[in-house]
Amino acid sequence: MIGWVSWCIPFMLFFVVTGCSGTGRSSSRSRPPSDLSPDEREAQVLGREIFELVDRAVDYRGSHRGRPPATLKQMGVESLTTTTVRRIVNVAREPVVTVRFRQPGGREIVSCWGESKILEDASVNGSYTLMCTVSSGAQRQMEVVTSGEP
Repeated sequence: MIGWVSWCIPFMLFFVVTGCSGTGRSSSRSRPPSDLSPDEREAQVLGREIFELVDRAVDYRGSHRGRPPATLKQMGVESLTTTTVRRIVNVAREPVVTVRFRQPGGREIVSCWGESKILEDASVNGSYTLMCTVSSGAQRQMEVVTSGEP
């Protein structure tokens, strides 16, 4: 019995290490930006910004006795960047962040929004889903993959 255990432990360790090393193929792994379609690239850009702002808003709420920020300025964040316009609203004390391209002409995705659930989804699944507005005005779900990002 002891011989079997001493033989089995190195193999189990090997499988655990190779399974967690990230060297294997995975369908949830992010593709290089050049492999993404234009609408997926735009959703990734907006998604990263939304993720950061939602994370900061949830952190702010935790630091201020459950009171969420009423504005981005309260969090020390500007609402305008060179490429985007950012907004925050609170729905039942949950932050909802919308990021919109300032120059939507020629873009497939015009804006996206996300709420605090994206933080949990990203940590559990390695991706999260945003609701995005396409140039025609229709709403569409877009997945943003976080695993494999630096």
